[in-house]
Amino acid sequence: MTASSAISSQRTGPKQALTLADVSKTFSVEQQTITALNQVSCTITPQKVTGLIGPDGAGKTTLMRLCSGLLTPESGEICALGIDVVAQPLQVQASVGYMPQRFGLYEDLSVLENLDLYADLQGVALTARAERYDQLLSMAGLEKFRSRLAGRLSGGMKQKLGLVCTLVRPPRLLLLDEPTVGVDPVSRRELWEIVYHLVEAEGMTVLLSTAYLDEAERCAEVILIHQGRILGHKTPQEFSDQVAGRTWMVRADSLGKRSLQKQISHDPEVLDALVMGKAIRVVSHDTSPLQLTQLAQETKVEITAAAPRFEDYFVATLKEEHSNGNGNGEIALAQVGSKQSDDQVITVDNLVRQFGDFYAVNHVSFHVHHGEIFGLLGANGAGKTTTFRMLCGLLPISSGTCTVAGMNLRTAAAAARARIGYMAQKFSLYENLSVMQNLKFFSSAYGLGGARRQRQIDWAIETFDLHDFISAESQSLPLGYKQRLALAVALMHEPEVLFLDEPTSGVDPLARREFWVQINSLADQGVTVLVTTHFMEEAEYCDRLVIMAEGKVLAEGTPESMKESFERDGQEATMEDAFIGLLEANTAKRSDA
Repeated sequence: MTASSAISSQRTGPKQALTLADVSKTFSVEQQTITALNQVSCTITPQKVTGLIGPDGAGKTTLMRLCSGLLTPESGEICALGIDVVAQPLQVQASVGYMPQRFGLYEDLSVLENLDLYADLQGVALTARAERYDQLLSMAGLEKFRSRLAGRLSGGMKQKLGLVCTLVRPPRLLLLDEPTVGVDPVSRRELWEIVYHLVEAEGMTVLLSTAYLDEAERCAEVILIHQGRILGHKTPQEFSDQVAGRTWMVRADSLGKRSLQKQISHDPEVLDALVMGKAIRVVSHDTSPLQLTQLAQETKVEITAAAPRFEDYFVATLKEEHSNGNGNGEIALAQVGSKQSDDQVITVDNLVRQFGDFYAVNHVSFHVHHGEIFGLLGANGAGKTTTFRMLCGLLPISSGTCTVAGMNLRTAAAAARARIGYMAQKFSLYENLSVMQNLKFFSSAYGLGGARRQRQIDWAIETFDLHDFISAESQSLPLGYKQRLALAVALMHEPEVLFLDEPTSGVDPLARREFWVQINSLADQGVTVLVTTHFMEEAEYCDRLVIMAEGKVLAEGTPESMKESFERDGQEATMEDAFIGLLEANTAKRSDA
């Protein structure tokens, strides 16, 4: 069927919510032409949730911006709700709801004032607003926050408010570009409940892109896109079935989970190995029984077949095509590895941070050992980011004591910062500087000079496979390479302690796997790592962790100990089960008090 007939047939036959026919889009970057979409054709089924899944740079955001009339394709046709998007972009924008990754809330306006602003922009009649506001705020759990400034909402509440503003005038087609990135599991679940309600109760059609592959399982259909081309459009189960017989769970009591994963990853039979609870989830290259000769010397090795998941198919399909270069290997440091100690590298005792009468951090205590990966988890607004910033010396301490690498942060914050590396969620890069300029700036900022400075820059380029991007501005890098550069500059001075603040937020699963291979290798060399994350699977990599709620430590221990009380019928709970269960139990306890 030609592009014209595809559009024509959808106008005359049963209407589809969205149709793309042979759509291509290119961009010019530094005198190079980048093909974002290459002859893409697909049809979105009405009144269902369709997931748009693909690695960084696959073309997901470009596709959504084209469908919303914000970009124009070089070729092909797009029809949304019976409207020719290319010919009538303004009409499409008035009919289709679109929530981009960075939704434009006005933080100095209240929740209600933001709603009024978007209602004005969307032409919602004054007489219809009160009822619609009540409905939307109730659905999003924001009824009690009408007067609160948007800037004072937690991250999850901001995402829900952004979605509510998009829905002030109810659209028949809703485009959501990674709406759950950077929010905790509880807020993620609440956002999905809203999406399901919109489809089931209001008959809306939803196209949703996401970096969380478990969310693909929640979609009625999934479009898998890679390098601007659609690789498949099926149900999640149909994708999973294609790797049946290639998925396994491996346990070995004699090895720790990181050591076990490292050994399995080097086995020629293995395509992917992921820490999952007490075991390692493996995707093999074929359906032959898994032998794992790398573990031949170990005792009590248990290999069992596992039901395939969508994520297994995603990894199996893309991992061998994904060019990781040297950035996929372990990181070798020259100096830190020689330092061996059982001492506590981070100690926190009755740490407090007040903002006026508000206790953002309320008498928090914990400690982190040398070479340990320690997780700091909590719902949006729990106080973990404030705690994290105090530990890094970026925020003054109201009371209590905190030492990092033997330095008291109340009296020697500057000296402590010289012994730590910091990688922020937004990567803390200078976006207008090139990769080389960033490397030179940060090496100088950390006091490196002469031959050592050049040696460390060369090490960073080689270790993180940055050769092809030396002259590129950091803002133009693919997200995965931004992550590599951010980690490289954080390690230029070979710190004893590495702070990671949601380092993989928005990054696709392949880049996340690469990142954790690197972090595990650093911990093996004696680097102490403290990480905040909303990816519960990443909490499995932690030796120990704390979960915070309302500025206090709610739970502390290993991931395994936290999950034990949430096992059901002998089946091991996930870290997300434990996280949500602990927060719900805390909420119930407060309600009874």
